[in-house]
Amino acid sequence: MKKALISGITGQDGAYLAEYLINKGYEVHGIKRRTSRFITDRVDHLVKDHQEADKKLILHYGDLTDSLNVTSILKKVNPDEIYNLGAMSHVHVSFETPEYTANTNAIGCLRMLESIRLLGMTESVKYYQASTSELYGDCKIIPQKEDTPFNPQSPYAIAKLFAFYSIKNYRKSYNMFASNGILFNHESPHRGETFVTKKITTAAAKIYYGIADTIYLGNLDAKRDWGHAKDYVRGMWKILQYKNPEDFVLATNTNFSIREFTKLVFKEIGVEIEFSGKGVNEKGIATKVDSDCLIKIGQEVVKIDERYFRPSDVNNLLGDYSKAKRLLGWEPKYNIHSLIKEMVNYDLERFKP
Repeated sequence: MKKALISGITGQDGAYLAEYLINKGYEVHGIKRRTSRFITDRVDHLVKDHQEADKKLILHYGDLTDSLNVTSILKKVNPDEIYNLGAMSHVHVSFETPEYTANTNAIGCLRMLESIRLLGMTESVKYYQASTSELYGDCKIIPQKEDTPFNPQSPYAIAKLFAFYSIKNYRKSYNMFASNGILFNHESPHRGETFVTKKITTAAAKIYYGIADTIYLGNLDAKRDWGHAKDYVRGMWKILQYKNPEDFVLATNTNFSIREFTKLVFKEIGVEIEFSGKGVNEKGIATKVDSDCLIKIGQEVVKIDERYFRPSDVNNLLGDYSKAKRLLGWEPKYNIHSLIKEMVNYDLERFKP
């Protein structure tokens, strides 16, 4: 039985990946940070009592900022595959916590790689690094693929750039099977509520039931290539099964602005909205309501709050996954409409009176 170690296992991607690997017969070990609360709801359905002998998911307390801890876990688990998904993953927050972001996202990856090297695991372990489309930043080349120049625009992206090149360096210097997955935005019902897609679907459900009146957003012009996390964890696994360690873009080859995404979400709950005004004065107004929701025609359901603008934003990300399709046989099964439908239905059920 293969063993996999996943950092960031309690996050959206970690939870989906753990389930995917368990269904493939893996024994999965996960690293979770110590907190005062058990924030394991995304993987609780996979966890058996610690006294049971046949459990397929084992959790370990750990932190990517602790070198000894990382080395100890790797030595104890002795995995066949490592998926480093742990990170300070919120781009906006990274401007407020740049040092912590660098310590976790950049040096955290380096700690993993050095632990593999010092433990003599370079020939036995395959390593996946969760890279990001934010590396491209303010790139003028569209769409972006593996050889598109990077131009990161946030502490988050800069830290991920360090990790990206650390993977390439250890791959070349120590013949390590280490690969980057340059993943464009991927969402799901289990996305954290501080991320804009989940924020929008959550707010739409609350407004539908009359729990809230308005959602406040930032830059509506930013365009992203949005896919489903289920597709992307399948891609992570395929990257480590390829014959050679290489870097791959995973995307959908389509993108939408936050404004367009918001309109599609409200359309899913039976409400059409139109935007008027510019900048911080832009508003989204309900113009048609064809459902039993409590939204009224003329209601301002979307407003702008300048606090949600980043100091330096990225306006247009669009991925080209042709290499992954050609070499891995990977392509997304979800499109933007099926993704939104799943997220909206989940939140409508969650807030149903």
